[in-house]
Amino acid sequence: MKKMNLPNKLTIFRIILIVPFVVLLLGKGSDWGWYNALFGGIWEYVDYISLVIFIVASLTDLIDGKIARKYNMVTNFGKFMDPLADKLLVCSALIALVEMGRIPSWIVIVIISREFIISGFRLVAADNGVVIAASYWGKFKTTFQMVMVCLMIANIPQLQILTDIVMWAALLLTVISLIDYLWKNKGVMGDQK
Repeated sequence: MKKMNLPNKLTIFRIILIVPFVVLLLGKGSDWGWYNALFGGIWEYVDYISLVIFIVASLTDLIDGKIARKYNMVTNFGKFMDPLADKLLVCSALIALVEMGRIPSWIVIVIISREFIISGFRLVAADNGVVIAASYWGKFKTTFQMVMVCLMIANIPQLQILTDIVMWAALLLTVISLIDYLWKNKGVMGDQK
């Protein structure tokens, strides 16, 4: 059995970080007795601890890709798991933020729907032997979504206007990146003989 390389370990680490991230984020104010016993003394810091975990997990995404490309460590496992880990992290954060009342559910539905559509589209493309690279619109979308999640986790009242602006920008970029993606690759969905 082959040893797992560093980029793939970072991807797995990102997936593992989702558990403490969500537990800390959603546990505050809950009736989970064990949670209150563990974290009751640090209530005011739980959001910031969650924020640090989210930032660390997000940075592993940036780092694992750079390492994999620079040192020729790209694997099929990484090609599959890296984007899945990203989607799990962001979708988990967005769903938790809906539960906390910090983002409207319909915005999260639009964002998650875009991810499902693109994932399905990529599967069809891969089945036809076509590899579709990420676009700049998609990268802008991801950046704005990450910043939006960070601002919403921090939940700083003085930054509410900025948080709202970033949220609307992230939503707009989500839709633009979807349209751009589908338009540029419309031939992939055509009937293959």
